[in-house]
Amino acid sequence: MVRQMRRWATVLAGTLAAALLSLGTAGPAAAAPAPAPAGVDIAGTDLPEPLRLRADTQPDLVVAVIDQVNFLGRTGAPTGPKAADLGPKYTVVVLVGDTPKQTYDLYPDAAGGPRIFRPAKQPDGHKTSAGWFLGRLSMSETLRAAGVPLERQFDTVSGGVGGGERVLPEDTLDPAKDLDEALGELQHLLLLNVAVMLTITVGLAGIALLIRRRTR
Repeated sequence: MVRQMRRWATVLAGTLAAALLSLGTAGPAAAAPAPAPAGVDIAGTDLPEPLRLRADTQPDLVVAVIDQVNFLGRTGAPTGPKAADLGPKYTVVVLVGDTPKQTYDLYPDAAGGPRIFRPAKQPDGHKTSAGWFLGRLSMSETLRAAGVPLERQFDTVSGGVGGGERVLPEDTLDPAKDLDEALGELQHLLLLNVAVMLTITVGLAGIALLIRRRTR
């Protein structure tokens, strides 16, 4: 079962890499050959040497990293955040087989959320439109899982473009605690209501007594 899952992940990684390549090149319709095993290289200033992930040995990580850039459209924003707001840059190169095909600059700690820059010139020689894109909120954790020395992010685990699933602290997921707090608040509210009603009742009784004495 594990071997079968790894084979599926390897095929998926190759398919994603081929799909990325097709976004930048358009040619006549033809029968597409089976995608070669894919891989990604990750380089950064705080990495002594590039991380080299290959689909035949680390298919899950390859798929996860490629998933960070496989949704980009043909055009992006012409300008991005200021250089001081970008944070560390990690260059991801997508390979098909042993051939570098596409490259992207990822900024997981950019102000306002992760950013991606796609250069116009690509490693395989073709040109595409340069542009800036919003990255997935899971970018930092994905790169960290791949070996990039980033601090662990506890508030994001996955998500789409500009969004993601938030992870709540474990104590907020305790139903018993939530129930106790709700009952406590309800009890406090009931006591408050009883106190208000008693105050009103005593006030009305006092007014009635005063009126009765004056009418005698």
